[in-house]
Amino acid sequence: MISISKILFFTSHHGFYTVILLLVFFCLLSFLTKKWWLLLPIIPLAIANGVTGQFLNAWFLNRYGIESTAIITSDVETNSTLNEQYIHDYEAIVKKQDGKYVSTYFSTTSAAIYPIENAIRIPNVNQSFPVKYIPGYEKNIVILYNESEEGKRLRQYEKQAPVNSAKIKYEADPTNKEFIKEYISALEDYVQIYDDKNYQLKIEELKKELQQLK
Repeated sequence: MISISKILFFTSHHGFYTVILLLVFFCLLSFLTKKWWLLLPIIPLAIANGVTGQFLNAWFLNRYGIESTAIITSDVETNSTLNEQYIHDYEAIVKKQDGKYVSTYFSTTSAAIYPIENAIRIPNVNQSFPVKYIPGYEKNIVILYNESEEGKRLRQYEKQAPVNSAKIKYEADPTNKEFIKEYISALEDYVQIYDDKNYQLKIEELKKELQQLK
């Protein structure tokens, strides 16, 4: 597992050198075997690593790693951009099983984040957040963003948004059955995750209003 973690760390953090190694390996293999078609995998593998390298690393660490915590110690904005946003270089320390810390690094484009989604969310500097790693190679980490304090707040905010939207519609037209149903549904989705007595009471109140309109 440690060897796999080291390989995935290298390929996801050093894409250019990975391409060079692929080129050298397959060129040498082609030369020794006299089979030119062995050069064909170079470009597909290089593209695959560039697109999915950090995602594969994130999946592997989440599947086989153990949980710990890390703290970002440095956040430096670079001159390079990704999707019109500046890429950041990060330095962090990771807590090992013995309680001591080890240093690591990653960037916006190489960070392994779980769950895997089309978003790059990195915790703030000097805030402890949950990670996973393979014991023996702690510098290769996957950030468990949804389990961090920032991730929990973001998830709660995202769940709150439909409630706020439905509330506005309801307050604009309290006798509209569809608006009442939408408001009830949004509140029920919210309280399934977050216990809120006020929302529970509001659900009962809205259900009574809906009954009276029938």
